[in-house]
Amino acid sequence: MSRVLAVAPALPPDVYPQQQISDAIVPLVAPEGARRRLAHRVHAASGVATRHLALPIDEYAGLTSFGEANAHFVRVGTDLAERAGREALAAAGVAPGEVDLLFYTSVTGIGAPSLDAALVDRLGMRPDVRRVPSFGLGCAGGAAGLAHLHDYLAGHSRQVALLVSVELCSLTFQRDDTSTANLVSSGLFGDGASAVVVGGDDVAARPGPALTPTPEVVGTRSHLYPGTAHALGWDVRDTGFGIVLSPELPELLRAHLAGDVKDLLAPYGLTADDVGTWVVHAGGPKVVDAVRDALALRESAVARTRATLAAEGNLSSSSVLHVLAATLDDGAPRPGEWAVLMAFGPGVAAELVLLRGQEVS
Repeated sequence: MSRVLAVAPALPPDVYPQQQISDAIVPLVAPEGARRRLAHRVHAASGVATRHLALPIDEYAGLTSFGEANAHFVRVGTDLAERAGREALAAAGVAPGEVDLLFYTSVTGIGAPSLDAALVDRLGMRPDVRRVPSFGLGCAGGAAGLAHLHDYLAGHSRQVALLVSVELCSLTFQRDDTSTANLVSSGLFGDGASAVVVGGDDVAARPGPALTPTPEVVGTRSHLYPGTAHALGWDVRDTGFGIVLSPELPELLRAHLAGDVKDLLAPYGLTADDVGTWVVHAGGPKVVDAVRDALALRESAVARTRATLAAEGNLSSSSVLHVLAATLDDGAPRPGEWAVLMAFGPGVAAELVLLRGQEVS
């Protein structure tokens, strides 16, 4: 097993009420008329109250090229990644030079070298740290990254790994695109980053400044749903990343998620009734509804997810890690309690991680 040593969310300083964002962004994506009215209704029904943006809101009107947007991604994203990484390492009591593996995920900006290369120097990590940059996992990237760290540490029990997620979704909005998918995404997605420090078995017991015990990672599962590539992802255009967002996604989760969770838990002799804490990606109201319904959960089981969605919007790969941070802040999972973390991304793919609250000795 491995253990989560610390989680640090990070948000840009510019935060706005949803209505103010809608008033600024909707005219850029929809002309006057029915589509503009629809955009405002969709934004109001998104479950989002506030969002943090990579840029001051009045700068989006002048953002007209993919190159310019991506340059902002590299600049702002690197700063956010550094803040999240530094805070997570400090909370875990881990020196940057002790990090052996750096896994970086994003689906909202690109670079070669990728942002993780700059982090090595900024944070003071060793030049021989192993780097694994990932693009394309989308909203599932945070959960998948945590799973990859766990798998790596199973064979490197004395090592420490750092997961960093950066998503600046506001920089991907498409001007004059009145598709329903673009109208929905322009009202749903926010900007943020996160970092998670995970230790192998032989470092998991190290003392750190964290006030509450952090959970063990026990198992993972991935499930790629065949024939669903059209349902979620990017349409890469001259103007950047055009959102692909099918309304069938919630129904896919209703059809498959219960079986995925069953397959995750069965090797450990567990069922969904044994799980006390659910850490669910804040994908949007209909996605959260689908998870709740598929697993027959009480509304209270997804309350932290709803709260994260309201305060920040959907942060793509960082979203579930922000929910995880809120969960840990609330003292869950309790010692010995089981938890399941889940997120969903292009493919369509579900990524699940089984956690257990650390027993207090």
